[in-house]
Amino acid sequence: MPCHERSEWQGGVRELPFSFLADDQHVLPSACFPVRFFDCLRRLTWSSATILLFAIPVVADAALSESAKTVSRGDFLCAATKELGLEASKQTSTLPYSDIPSDFEPCVRAAHQHRALSALGAELKLSIVITRIEAVRLVTDMTRVTSAQRSSFRDVRRGTLEEKAASVAVQQGWLEPLRTNYFGATRAITGADAVNLLSNAAGGTLSPTNGSPKIQTIRIPLQGRSKTRALPKSDILETVWEILNDDYLHATNIDEEEAAYRAIEAIVDSVNDPYSKFLRPQKSQDFQTQISGEVSGIGAQVEEKDGVLTVVTPLRGSPAEAAGLKPGDQILAVDGQSIAGLDFSDAVGKIRGKEGTKVTVRIRRFGNEFDITIVRALVRVPEIEITWQGKVAIVKLMQFGRRTETDLRNELATVQSKNPGGVVLDLRNNPGGLLTAAEVVLSNFLTEGTSIAVIKERNNQRYEKTLHGPTIQLTVPMVVLVNNGSASAAEIVAGALQDHKRATIVGEKTFGKGTVQEVLLFNDGSSLKLTVAEWLTPHGRHINEVGVVPDVVVGTADGRDEPLLKALEVLR
Repeated sequence: MPCHERSEWQGGVRELPFSFLADDQHVLPSACFPVRFFDCLRRLTWSSATILLFAIPVVADAALSESAKTVSRGDFLCAATKELGLEASKQTSTLPYSDIPSDFEPCVRAAHQHRALSALGAELKLSIVITRIEAVRLVTDMTRVTSAQRSSFRDVRRGTLEEKAASVAVQQGWLEPLRTNYFGATRAITGADAVNLLSNAAGGTLSPTNGSPKIQTIRIPLQGRSKTRALPKSDILETVWEILNDDYLHATNIDEEEAAYRAIEAIVDSVNDPYSKFLRPQKSQDFQTQISGEVSGIGAQVEEKDGVLTVVTPLRGSPAEAAGLKPGDQILAVDGQSIAGLDFSDAVGKIRGKEGTKVTVRIRRFGNEFDITIVRALVRVPEIEITWQGKVAIVKLMQFGRRTETDLRNELATVQSKNPGGVVLDLRNNPGGLLTAAEVVLSNFLTEGTSIAVIKERNNQRYEKTLHGPTIQLTVPMVVLVNNGSASAAEIVAGALQDHKRATIVGEKTFGKGTVQEVLLFNDGSSLKLTVAEWLTPHGRHINEVGVVPDVVVGTADGRDEPLLKALEVLR
């Protein structure tokens, strides 16, 4: 499902209601945990039709007291400024950032005055987890340590500030790479690594400090939610829980965590919204792999067709491709166990696993059934693939994730430098992604400040607009390819370009996912994905359960890519 991310919200940052229901003898497993936003607010509109078969360890809370957990940008920034001795001058000036919580302002001001915030971008986004490369860039900017060495890491682009920071970190002994030629640039940094990085940097370049850095999670207060809305039937719930603990014969069968999770799931499921879900920690981690750039698994994109898990495509260079999986293969069983009747995410979960482990899948292809054994591996999920058909650039986007957000504008600027005769934006089977990434995509083809979507919330309506000018000249003709696997953020892009008559839409009607989900991440790793808005095209067209209808309807037939051929014909 495509994911929409915003670092700001109408009315500022809000507060989630949470409480612990306690009794002297029994603690009711509460549905409410102290929370921290995965992003200050992360908006998601992923189509439920597609999930990548990957797994990567992701832990939600940002506190460094538990070494395996990840760290937010804000927490790391505050720890780094303190540990490395950065202080803001007494002269005050307005910071060029919006919505900075008061607890973070001294850290931001100190780092800003030392010109050490470029790694975090213009919006900072203090609540999202910080990656290893962002952390080492912050530290190198704060310490001004440089290195003449070049790195040989395959996940760090040559000639960039990231490469210089990785080289410094390894040369200075601040942070070890995950493997010899792999730094782990986009991995979220763990608490243990963050403490080591700051301790080593302070000890090696500044006056040593006593002990490890003291990094404490700062929880952002979120204003505007009612704290008086009681849990329905809470008296009965508490009474039943107390009776179970006091009188139930098989006391060892009582599982507090399971009871709590089932209660939360039942509450959320009661709204009968297919896109609003409570995700337990493992499923929450799996969900986050949708926008992560490097994951461990077999590397196949799948969807459910007629109740059967079906391969859309194996990723290029993935274990799935090497093992011979083909588009259209139906997965019937995993390690000898049938997955028929399983929930989509549960079926996918059977296939995921750790790097280096094996999984055997039962495949049905053209009526024949056979087993394929695949060795799971670390897979770099491709998001952007650019090829050429003569003078026409074919830009295929697999999803709207972090790489699209950070890399696409540079890629398309290179395309423009070659004076293309046209551009084909291929969004087929693209399930969507971050709203900020969708804005980046559209900004390449529309003038700055152009409306790209109308967001209708419960009590508000706002307009999303492009924040940057185009990289592709507006005179360059354009076609967008879509099909029924193009969902949500992909539909936002197609709908906006269609409304503004910037591109001809070719292919099949899109999926029809026109609602927006907000994902809130709890400190135990679980999360709540909740529908909070509907989006419309700039001209007010509803997409939900309708989809975007192409200007030219073309399906794939006889193995020929008819939509692409039609797109090239349109551009002639």
